[in-house]
Amino acid sequence: MVDIMKYPLRAAACLVIVAPIACTPANALADEGFWYLQGSVYTRHFGNNQGYNNHQDLIGLERNLASGVIAGAATFRNSFSQRSWYAYAGKRFDLPDSPVYFKLSAGLIHGYKGEYRDKLPLNQWGIAPAIIPGVGAHWGPVAGEVVLLGLAATMVNVGGRF
Repeated sequence: MVDIMKYPLRAAACLVIVAPIACTPANALADEGFWYLQGSVYTRHFGNNQGYNNHQDLIGLERNLASGVIAGAATFRNSFSQRSWYAYAGKRFDLPDSPVYFKLSAGLIHGYKGEYRDKLPLNQWGIAPAIIPGVGAHWGPVAGEVVLLGLAATMVNVGGRF
């Protein structure tokens, strides 16, 4: 038997990714959905701290169900250039007859360490909750999103649906 307390990030990531899918009605899982592979192309921090990293090198993979339920994971370099991870679930809200959508994800972030551990609220155990809103648009398989990273920054991501 695996001691989940030995691997809290893995256990939490599995829970965040699997729970929304497990709680979705079976007929919603039968609907067509898509995968979304994305990367960051631009980040701007709101503060004037010259030490902030504006090159997040984010790469993420997300499953989108036709019902709008999303689940995914991403790795990125945080504001202090530390490799970090975000495992999440959420909802995509499509505007009728439009390529525009809104997205809200909630999950867990890991990777703020050392002197920067307290820069992320509620990061006592090295894992902190996060809520990330965004707005996006897609043109066929290509999509772009602008996401708000708390009160710290905004990031532009582009990717492809498949």
